[in-house]
Amino acid sequence: ACSLEGGCGNYRPEDGGWGRGRRPAIYVSFDDAKAYVDWLRQKTGKAYRLLSEAEWEFAARGGTSTPYASGETLAPTQANFDASTLSGSRKLGSYEGKTIEVGSFPPNPYGLFDMEGNVFEWVEDCWNPTHAGAPADASPRGGDCQRRVAKGGAWYYEADYARSSARMSF
Repeated sequence: ACSLEGGCGNYRPEDGGWGRGRRPAIYVSFDDAKAYVDWLRQKTGKAYRLLSEAEWEFAARGGTSTPYASGETLAPTQANFDASTLSGSRKLGSYEGKTIEVGSFPPNPYGLFDMEGNVFEWVEDCWNPTHAGAPADASPRGGDCQRRVAKGGAWYYEADYARSSARMSF
């Protein structure tokens, strides 16, 4: 809708040949995500922004204190990630090799789908190597704004990258 209405710099992300439908958007840069949020803010008149890293982690945990909202481990029946290396054997897990439809797995305790795996999600924060000095109010954080934080893991990464506390710098 953003692109069709002339927003988002008319950028329409590729679909990797997998189709669109209910699949998540892929090939979306941080700047693309910000352009979408700006369009959404203008369209609705509401104060939308990307979640901060702390807000995203709170939502992903779903009120739990475990590495994953589902518990201590993540199984291929709970999220789309590269499970082919589980327990050190490529034969024990599965690997879809692409994104899957949003909502294909059960939601976390807060009712949110796909916070773990499928695609990385951009957050508002600039990159910092650790959480030391993060704002106590969970607001977005400055730092090295040439690099940004992505959370949640992706279909082509192992489960460790989908942990609620895991973070990547891009």
